[in-house]
Amino acid sequence: MPVTRAARSARKSFPSPPRTLAGQVFLLQLLVVVLLAGMIAAAFVFEAHRWAVREAYDRSLAVSETFAHAPGTRAAMESRDPSAILQPSAEATRRTANVTYVVAFDPNGIRWSHPDASLIGGHVSGGFAPAFSGEPFQETFDSTLFGQAVDTTVAVFGERGEVVGLVSVGITVQSVNEVVLGQLPLLLGLVAIALALAAGGSALISRRLRAQTHGLGPVEMTRMYEHHDAVLHAVREGVVIVSSDGRLVLANDEARRLLDLSADGIMDRSVSGLGVSRQIADLLASGRTANDDVHLVGGRLVSVNQRAVGGAGQRSGSVATLRDTTELRTLATRADVAHDRLQLLYDAGLTIGTTLNVTRTAEELAAVAVPRFADFVTVELFGPVFQGDEPTAAVTEMRRAVASGIRDDHPFLPAGRIISLVPGNPLAAGTVTGRPHIEADLDGTEAWRTVDPDRARRILEFGIHSLVSVPLRARGVVLGTADFWRSDQRSFDADDLSFAEELGARAAVAVDNARRYTREHSAAVTLQRSLLPRALPEQPALETAYRYLPAKAGVGGDWFDVIGLSGARFALVVGDVVGHGVHAAATMGRLRTAVLNFSALDLPPDELLAHLDELVTRIDAGWGADDEDAAVTGATCLYAVYDQVTGACTVARAGHPGPAVVAPDGRTTFPDIPGSPPLGLGGNMPFETAELQLAPGSLLVMFTDGLVQGRERDIGAGLALLRDVLAVPGRSPEDACQAVLEQVLGSLPSDDVTLLITRTSLMDQGRVAEWDVPQDTAAVSRIRTEVQQTLERWDLDELAHTTALIISELVTNAIRYGAPPLRLRLLHDQASLICEVADDSSTAPHLRRAEISDEGGRGLFLVAQFADRWGTRYLPHGKIIWTEQLLARPDLDAGTPDEETLLAQWADAE
Repeated sequence: MPVTRAARSARKSFPSPPRTLAGQVFLLQLLVVVLLAGMIAAAFVFEAHRWAVREAYDRSLAVSETFAHAPGTRAAMESRDPSAILQPSAEATRRTANVTYVVAFDPNGIRWSHPDASLIGGHVSGGFAPAFSGEPFQETFDSTLFGQAVDTTVAVFGERGEVVGLVSVGITVQSVNEVVLGQLPLLLGLVAIALALAAGGSALISRRLRAQTHGLGPVEMTRMYEHHDAVLHAVREGVVIVSSDGRLVLANDEARRLLDLSADGIMDRSVSGLGVSRQIADLLASGRTANDDVHLVGGRLVSVNQRAVGGAGQRSGSVATLRDTTELRTLATRADVAHDRLQLLYDAGLTIGTTLNVTRTAEELAAVAVPRFADFVTVELFGPVFQGDEPTAAVTEMRRAVASGIRDDHPFLPAGRIISLVPGNPLAAGTVTGRPHIEADLDGTEAWRTVDPDRARRILEFGIHSLVSVPLRARGVVLGTADFWRSDQRSFDADDLSFAEELGARAAVAVDNARRYTREHSAAVTLQRSLLPRALPEQPALETAYRYLPAKAGVGGDWFDVIGLSGARFALVVGDVVGHGVHAAATMGRLRTAVLNFSALDLPPDELLAHLDELVTRIDAGWGADDEDAAVTGATCLYAVYDQVTGACTVARAGHPGPAVVAPDGRTTFPDIPGSPPLGLGGNMPFETAELQLAPGSLLVMFTDGLVQGRERDIGAGLALLRDVLAVPGRSPEDACQAVLEQVLGSLPSDDVTLLITRTSLMDQGRVAEWDVPQDTAAVSRIRTEVQQTLERWDLDELAHTTALIISELVTNAIRYGAPPLRLRLLHDQASLICEVADDSSTAPHLRRAEISDEGGRGLFLVAQFADRWGTRYLPHGKIIWTEQLLARPDLDAGTPDEETLLAQWADAE
């Protein structure tokens, strides 16, 4: 088909592609320049936008953080009128920082400040809840007032950690088009310059190529480029090309250096005949894929990477690259060592000092250091450290706390041995200078060997060759030394010395903490032991046994007592103060003393607890607001009064578990004792009592909640277990205590445990005498005669005269001043004779010294002189005046004044 003139004209309008190499290079450079210009423009637009947004984020965050934490911001937010303070400050900050707005608002979103004052008091738009976590909250949004903006919200916290307000700072993002248009002329100019340079460069290259190649075309130049291997000789990695039949095709200079190949005569030879190691030769000849295979060549570590080359599934050879990794491996080894040391320090921080026990802390240091840092570790501490005291310069002996290592048959002195600080001993030098000491070669250290030649010889013969001694120094005081020994590992060096010093510093802090805890614990234990009863008073009518176990956390506030009362009665008390330490022990002592004093008044259990509750409340009121830790909140008490004449037991409790009663046949019950709140909680709640009738031989078991309740056991399960353990007939209180501790408590408790077990018995009724006293003074003589007869029957003739005088005075006073019915009771226990006169009047007599002219008033004085103890015990109706005469009185041998001598004290001086 003939070509038309129009077609020919259109074909001429499109330039044909250049035929020369220079023209093709020029076209390629032009295309590259255009593409690069387009990419630069796109990247410029993207970067301008990203930079604008990032700059907005950073500025808003900086301004919001600065304003939120500025002095006075929190006080302004907590003031009565936050807007009056915050609005001027926010506007000044906005203008100074060149931001769009600074808005402060309360946690409910109500504005305190805004650039538009009319919007103050309104609710902020958008969410701000994430800022309550304490981290700044940033977001980008489109605002109708400001356009696209970046907002940062920061919370302001009060002293108790609550959010008192928030600060929001926003900045509008500048238009990307404005930024690009402002920079577009420069960009277009750079593109034009690049095109001009490309055109000029292409022309120069074309002329240069023609001159240097003498008219060679692209095919010839390509062939020359393919056979040119100058680049291979310039690279820093070795390159080895091996044919499919295992012959060397190419080895550059670096490959020859790494493989120790000769410079000539190696090409086209089999790799097995090049003199390289068998492993490398087999690898190069196999052509298999290899990734960082490391081989030792001479003194170098060579890493080999190999890939097969070829096409259409046929291998034409392989290319291997070689790299010298000797220095890299050395650095990697050092990095591994540094990593292991950091991990060891981290483990030391977690392991050392977990028990607040000095000896155990030293053992933890040895456990973490062996065998990761040393083969053997010995730790010596000054003697006062074990008792919780700081060592002084006068102390010249240390005690070994631990000696352990990779073997148990080491020649070191065992734990517990005393070590004297001998001058010149490297182990003692650190205690004086406070600096660590290293002995890389113990065999060559003369000073160390002369201190104890025999032991030094055995240590060296054992194979130990290197030592680092580190003083354990805390708060400027050297507490002891930690000695690290090596036998199987390499000798210590300077890096090991620095690491040992760091490890010793951490251990010293833990030892010091344990020492200080030991001191405080010892003080608390001493205080508590001084406040607890050293021994229970002997009571002929009962048998008691007790146990006290402090908790794991240390000394607590549990206490117990057995208190003798009038009328052959005694009080059993168990109490508990929540908490541990010196304060709990001191509080326990105050409450125990108060119970002893209140018991001396012969108060009923409910009245005694009421007085004790009032005392605790007054103690708490005496502490200031800053002394909350010193309050006595959480004190409980169980108080019981047992009468050995009747077998009655009156019990009351305040927030304390009730007692257990074990009948003689082993049946165990928990009587229902009315509950009351713990002491000191207020509320004026009355305390109630329960009356129990205990059969002779019964066990009354009183305990604190630490015995039956714990973290892994509720109180119901604990009481059930206690009941099963106690349900054994005929067991003594001592055996019962031991069984309870072994079967109920088990291991060391998490809370203090107090256990008091009492076996009851009744007084022989043959040692009890009672009389009804008529309201007639004439009956006094008859009653006195019957009392004397009773005393003769009891073989107490030596007390007949004084007892008759005492009864005469008490009965006469009751007849004259008391209210019927009147009763007289004599009780003869193993240690005393008790006389009780009861009437229905609540008026008690008072001891006084009568004047010379008085006709009466001397009777009670005489009673007080002849009786060892006397007092008044109030009943629900009436009172009892009682006296007690000890059967074995040391003053009898010295001569006790009779009534005539006593009456003579009021005789006329003339």
